[in-house]
Amino acid sequence: MKKYYITLVVASVCTLLSSCNDYLDKLPDNRMTFNSPSEVGQLLVTAYPQTHPAYLLEMYSDNTDEMDNPLWSEATPFQRQAYKWQDITEVRDPETPQELWNTHYKAIATANEAIQYIDGLSDKTSFNGQLGEALLCRAFAMFQLSTVFCQAYKNEAAAQAALGLPYPEKPETQIGVTYERGTLAQLYQKIDADLQRGLSLVRNDYKIPKFHFTTAAANAFAARFYLYYQKYDKAVEYATKVLGSDATNKLRDWNAWSKLQPNDQIQPNAYINSNEKSNLLLLVVESEWGAICGAYIYGDKYSHGRMISSEETLQAQGSWGESSSTMNYIVFSNSSSSKYILRKIPYSFEYTDKTAGVGSAHAEYSVFNTDETLMVRAEANALLGNYAAALADVNTELARFSKSGITLTLPQIQSFYSGIAYYTPTAPTPKKQFHTSFTIESTTQEPLLQCILQLRRLLTIHEGLRLQDVKRYGITMYRRRINAQNDIEAVTDTMQVDDPRLAIQIPQDVITAGLTPNPRN
Repeated sequence: MKKYYITLVVASVCTLLSSCNDYLDKLPDNRMTFNSPSEVGQLLVTAYPQTHPAYLLEMYSDNTDEMDNPLWSEATPFQRQAYKWQDITEVRDPETPQELWNTHYKAIATANEAIQYIDGLSDKTSFNGQLGEALLCRAFAMFQLSTVFCQAYKNEAAAQAALGLPYPEKPETQIGVTYERGTLAQLYQKIDADLQRGLSLVRNDYKIPKFHFTTAAANAFAARFYLYYQKYDKAVEYATKVLGSDATNKLRDWNAWSKLQPNDQIQPNAYINSNEKSNLLLLVVESEWGAICGAYIYGDKYSHGRMISSEETLQAQGSWGESSSTMNYIVFSNSSSSKYILRKIPYSFEYTDKTAGVGSAHAEYSVFNTDETLMVRAEANALLGNYAAALADVNTELARFSKSGITLTLPQIQSFYSGIAYYTPTAPTPKKQFHTSFTIESTTQEPLLQCILQLRRLLTIHEGLRLQDVKRYGITMYRRRINAQNDIEAVTDTMQVDDPRLAIQIPQDVITAGLTPNPRN
């Protein structure tokens, strides 16, 4: 099999040790010495990826249009390439496929150091918590990579034919190690194995628990993974471990958040506050997304604009009524900008040389939270045919997310979604046609799933999750050019359910080194 470019894995250990040469001079069982579980724990701080794919995936998804106005320009060529579904050649931005690949495999390399060290101990009991965290970090990084560089899991037969990703399971000691991408089925099996082993060892005794895989965060991860894996009973099981039988008091106080000042960083900082009970896992990363999806005249050419907002998302009609007047949020917009947004992603800039204006942008993400986990359980129940349970979860969310605690019935949901046409790019609606490998019952199940996906699209706007729903349900995406008067000038591209571009191309340097690229027509 062809070789996989391994420098990124070796480079990661160079940040942990005095130098690459020192590292490569050591024997495999003498790479690192730990004296206590706390020292392994300190190492595992760097086993969480230092980037997040939200910017890339939002640009790639149906949450973005092209805005034709000379006052609105692209942030960088990366933004344009992502929006246009091109194979991305830009490598300088912190959220390019190249950087996502590097930082996630770097996190995996760190986790592997800890796993190999602990597995080599004759008595590993006192290190069980650290082993659990390392396994969960490795599984999470691989899962994140799969959502970017792989197709969605459609069924076992399709997954056996789809490309997976290299899954390093031990530290690297030499350049030129041979890797196989394997299949998506094999990738999911390995994530599953790490996740199950990690869940059995997970701990909660962290000084700052929201930045680690606690029991709640690990179960939320499991719930999302098993939803994507189409193991819906497991998705319900693990979501319930997070939420219990009544999730109401575990959800975000959307009413209090919506009343905060939307300018500056007040709402964004409140959204990712570690004291916010709904946040289960937080991740601080290098990112420009807080500016591009924020209240800045920056990156306006490709954005979540007025047409998407009014016809599909933040201001669109739903079975609950008109969204912006019904839900607990204020849509932020400005006549100088094309963006219609919620203030969720914070933005900060750290100067390394203030005089020269050199530094890096940062953001913080609520990677797992109870509101999204509740939507995972609702969807899994709907797919299992447990319609009453799914509806109960929808209404539990609406009790917090809507201003007046709306309660929906199945007939209301059925009436609304049967009463509107399926989306077309020139006559948009929030109802997107599904093209799935499994059968969806049309009378009750489809309207309920349409409701859940529309509600989840609102709850997770700007957070990078929408593209996974598009891929999992075979939703056709379109590219449109919209003018300043909110008129459609042209439909410029289409991405159907089987389009190979749904799996974003892996970095060019690993292709050059011999790793099999994602196919392109």
